Amino acid sequence: MHKRVLLWSAVTVLGLCVFAGCGKQDSDVTVLRVANSEEYIDEGGWDAEETIELEDGTEIRGIHPMTEDFEKWYQDTYGEKVKVEYSTYGTNEELYNQMSLGNVFDLVCPSEYMIMKLMQEERLQPFSDEFFNTTEPENYYARGVSAYISSRMEDLNIGGEKLSHYGACYMWGTMGLVYNPAEVSAEDVKHWDMLLNPAYAKRITMKDGVRDSYFIALGILNAEKISDPAFIQAADYADQLTKVMNDTSQETVDQVEDILSEMRKNAYSLETDSGKADMVTGKVLANMQWSGDAVYSLDQAEEDGVELAYSVPEECTNLWFDGWCMMKNGVAKDVKKQKAAEAFVNFLSRPDNVIRNMYYVGYTSGISGGEDERIYEYVKYCYGAENEADVVEYPLGYFFAGEGETEDSRYVLWTTPDQWNRQLYAQYPPEEVLDRSAVMNTFSTETNQRISQMWTNIRCFDWSDIF
Repeated sequence: MHKRVLLWSAVTVLGLCVFAGCGKQDSDVTVLRVANSEEYIDEGGWDAEETIELEDGTEIRGIHPMTEDFEKWYQDTYGEKVKVEYSTYGTNEELYNQMSLGNVFDLVCPSEYMIMKLMQEERLQPFSDEFFNTTEPENYYARGVSAYISSRMEDLNIGGEKLSHYGACYMWGTMGLVYNPAEVSAEDVKHWDMLLNPAYAKRITMKDGVRDSYFIALGILNAEKISDPAFIQAADYADQLTKVMNDTSQETVDQVEDILSEMRKNAYSLETDSGKADMVTGKVLANMQWSGDAVYSLDQAEEDGVELAYSVPEECTNLWFDGWCMMKNGVAKDVKKQKAAEAFVNFLSRPDNVIRNMYYVGYTSGISGGEDERIYEYVKYCYGAENEADVVEYPLGYFFAGEGETEDSRYVLWTTPDQWNRQLYAQYPPEEVLDRSAVMNTFSTETNQRISQMWTNIRCFDWSDIF
């Protein structure tokens, strides 16, 4: 399940104790307080038949929780003990509220806009120079992060500081539409305004999250402009698209409110997590969805004998990512804590652990593996179809090859034609889809107030029914 918005939040504890005063840790143990979204890390317990067997003979299976495996690996690797106090939260805003109320964490995994906010407030500790040293064999993040993901993160700056110095990409993806191709026209889902189409009245759902819904409404509002060939072919297209898709002026917010009001009337529901089940059961025919949840929906429907599909509309999509960050008030100047925090990120970036987490949570890691081919082999394991008669090429060089090597023939996957709008498309969208993507920036306090009021109007009132 994707982690930006959930129906509920839960706090789970893996370890001896999370709350101060309920026990003492050994003085030679570094306690690492980690907060992450719910169900966003491998918790182990895989059955033997779930073992992933790669072409080179590698077998991967999550037996113990990832946090426990990290503790053992850390002691084996560095000769020091670490204890992970692991807790979960429901939304980025809930995490922020927890920290505002005094909860202290060393390592957290928010979405890109929340990373930007925490950077603005100078609450993050930058990763050390040693963390980015690619000559160190245990620096799996620096050695294995996808050149594509790295370049997109390098483009994000807050106050002159690169976001990539403060956030290490964990999972990433797009926003699109999950739909039932037996009931919904493939032509309709090429455009975001299908969410306004009366032909699908009360058979579509929209996200109960202001940022996601606001972005989609901006895509509808500016569809003609951002689809114009002159706009697309401009030398500064990427910058202009980002500007348009981050417009929060009062005039734009008012126009977006009108669009969202109509969308709300047309929708079966505003949802945070139920859309996946509603798609599988056939209660709705299409829903606005994050790519990882799209994979979950397609997988579950397939088990029930129903074929769903995923589309990224032609106008634009939101490129999102969740990243690991160190909190300044947590690690402070504690060298051992920072070492353990950076090691945790590196451990999760080790290719076999990347595969474990991707299998368990259904999302796409920002790690390509560098010289280690296992992650690409895992993609082949999931979607390759070299021995079938009807196969097509699916280029993945932009993600797995080095920068500037997008046409690398090593990373052209042979797959079945349907994967161009199914799980593979959702997990690793074609490069042309990402070319029309934009990252949403963090909102200022004033903008937050303006947009929050607009969203309250959408969620709670229909003023047209009153006046």
